[in-house]
Amino acid sequence: MDNDIIKKSCSIEPLSNYILKGHTMDFALTEEHLQAQKMVRDWCAKEVIPVIGEWDRKQEMNPAFLPRMAELGILGISIPVKYGGQGFDYITLGLVCEELERADTHLRVVMSVHHGLNSMAILQWGTEEQKQKFLAPQARGEKYAAFCLTEPDAGSDVVSMRATAKKQGDVYILNGEKMWISLATKAHHFLVVAKTDPNAGHKGMSAFLVTSDMKGVTTGDIHGKLGVRAGSTGWVKFENVEVPAENMLGLEGEGFKIAMSCLDNGRYTVASGATGLIRACLEDSIKYAMDRETFGKPIAHHQLVKQKIAYMQQWYDNASLLCYRVGWLKNMGIRNTRETSMAKWYATDQSVQAALEAIQVHGAYGFSDEYPVERYLRNSKGAVIYEGTSEIHQLMQADFAFGFREEKPHLRCELPPYNADEWQSEPAMAMGD
Repeated sequence: MDNDIIKKSCSIEPLSNYILKGHTMDFALTEEHLQAQKMVRDWCAKEVIPVIGEWDRKQEMNPAFLPRMAELGILGISIPVKYGGQGFDYITLGLVCEELERADTHLRVVMSVHHGLNSMAILQWGTEEQKQKFLAPQARGEKYAAFCLTEPDAGSDVVSMRATAKKQGDVYILNGEKMWISLATKAHHFLVVAKTDPNAGHKGMSAFLVTSDMKGVTTGDIHGKLGVRAGSTGWVKFENVEVPAENMLGLEGEGFKIAMSCLDNGRYTVASGATGLIRACLEDSIKYAMDRETFGKPIAHHQLVKQKIAYMQQWYDNASLLCYRVGWLKNMGIRNTRETSMAKWYATDQSVQAALEAIQVHGAYGFSDEYPVERYLRNSKGAVIYEGTSEIHQLMQADFAFGFREEKPHLRCELPPYNADEWQSEPAMAMGD
């Protein structure tokens, strides 16, 4: 496929460059896209939106949501059927994340960590044995998964992490603490990045698949969060955990590369989710503006209210297009670090702005939890911090524009491009089955 890709001569790449022989970017959603979108939208409308305010106030995760997501096939939506998934493409993953966050951010967070950061990493880097042991039950929703990178003293500065994994015979002894881990107390499987060579900087980091029932693994929840209160966020501590050597994901020293590739996938889900949050602000503001009257007419007829709605529509359309581009690039197997970063930065920043404008449209009612827009604002603030702050993405985009940064050469293991025939085919039956 490399020879088919139009060569790019500068760091700024126009959309016309995203052309392969016989393939152009198509913004029309397929029947499969629409079916998946409708399925998730209907579930959210019937079972999530009517009760989410209650669980947000409780600051607890509804215990019915994860099993229901598993039952609907959402947790493995873009994993090949042979590994327990639904076999849909990466655009579908983005659409699903949009619908989930339109209902509440914590549901998209589930997809970011379980599907985007963990399952897709195993799909990309895992051995066949690891895919059968870890990926398949995750895709079926039998096991929940999390991603352990951030530490109490290491967020954006990943290389400063203190977690270590020392080789002893056939196991690695894992020690350290991970913080701000979504699904920390719910997950059965953790993808953990730790230092196997503390003196080698980013080349001394490795990735491991760790289970919650291993001796020495403890978890806990974090309370008092500004937003995403209906979700699970916590910490994971590893004390002399014996991790079998065969649980290493990739090769020793590839942990940093694996983590960065994970972020390319996770950031896509975050961007798609933030697009859904913008849509929630837009739709709720339109409804309120049509119902609320001042000076003898609905406030929808006031020019400054119209302006706010127009901006929200613009932000939603732009964010959608950026996410569609990323989904298409992933489908085609084209590296997309720059494009994913742009989508994440733009969509999350504009989701905050959309929530602020939605509160203004709602007036005093927007300041109370009688309407959901105050929850939208609280929830929006997390995404401009995690998976690379907005400031980190600004620097990345500037470096790409100046030519100081370029897409890295192909990784040893690339995220597989989408192939409908292959992804939707059932696994071959063994002789005698």
